[in-house]
Amino acid sequence: MKSLLVAAVVALSPLPPPQPELLQAAISDLENPAATSAQLRVSGSAGEWYGTAGVADRRTRCAVRPDDRFRIGSVTKVFVATVALQLVAEGRLDLGTSVRQHLPALPETLRDVRVGHLLDHTSGIPYEVGFPDLGTPEKVLEHRWDRYAPDRRLKMIPAVEPMFTPGTKQQYRGINYVLAAMVVEEVTGHGYGHEVEKRIARPLGLTKTYVPGRYETGIRGAHVHGYLDVPGRGLVDVSEFNTSKSYGEGDMISTTGDLTRFAEGLFGGELLPAPLLDKMFTLPDVSMVDGGEAAYSTGLQTFTVNGVEVWGKTGEQFGYNAGLFSTRGQQRRIAYSFTPVARDATQQQMTLRIANAATSPAVDRP
Repeated sequence: MKSLLVAAVVALSPLPPPQPELLQAAISDLENPAATSAQLRVSGSAGEWYGTAGVADRRTRCAVRPDDRFRIGSVTKVFVATVALQLVAEGRLDLGTSVRQHLPALPETLRDVRVGHLLDHTSGIPYEVGFPDLGTPEKVLEHRWDRYAPDRRLKMIPAVEPMFTPGTKQQYRGINYVLAAMVVEEVTGHGYGHEVEKRIARPLGLTKTYVPGRYETGIRGAHVHGYLDVPGRGLVDVSEFNTSKSYGEGDMISTTGDLTRFAEGLFGGELLPAPLLDKMFTLPDVSMVDGGEAAYSTGLQTFTVNGVEVWGKTGEQFGYNAGLFSTRGQQRRIAYSFTPVARDATQQQMTLRIANAATSPAVDRP
């Protein structure tokens, strides 16, 4: 994503107030990509704005409401990384410790993978084996109720050498955060959802944010429905879906308001001491496996658009796309969700429009 969004290197200061026309236009095009709804919340010291497009439920035609929950996908990783760093601050976890010390079932070939490597995607863990084919909408529906216990994911990691020496390259992989969440659970003796609730949601007042249980398939309370375009069937509601396959890496549920408050608390130092918060804004001194610049820090990713550097995370689930970003000084925070009907590269069209609209310089009017 960074390579697509980099536009300039000189940060704009200060940012202009949110520009409603640009922001609304960014989310109102529900044909590119094909989507049933979108919502965007812009906040921070430079000003606030909230807008929606489409409907939360095609059956009732109910409009999207600010408190409607949605699946946040990989934004989950920011919560897991925050909890892990809190444990580091408490002296209960060391980023330099071998993951096998906490999870001895990890293949011995991966003995050099450290906890910190999981959090910044420099582990080199090989691809898991045994996943069903989810390459078509029909296959997605066929497997929507499949359940995955975390230790099942662990057993799917082959006992072969890492794809690269841990700590020498970066490759974004969901399994890193499955294992990170398992480490959190081994250290605390509680489910990672319990720790997120105790350490983040409750202190910050995130009343709409939660980690679903392994057998939970629906979204609690009022929520935005997600759909998939299935050949021969049209748009099929996939709001109910077992996301245990994405445990620790993409299974959480939230709202734009809660995500905004999370960013405010995290970036504002309410959750982590300064030295550990700084790690979330520090990229490892490695390149991506494709030779590009590293884009992921401990828990976050970064990109620059219109000269504005932001940090945060994008996320996907079937029927859902979400994101949370902020400038480090919180002049501008961006929380969004939209519901694309195909999980493919076209989703970036909406993401790019939102990024450009939220960071655009002030428009001079005649």
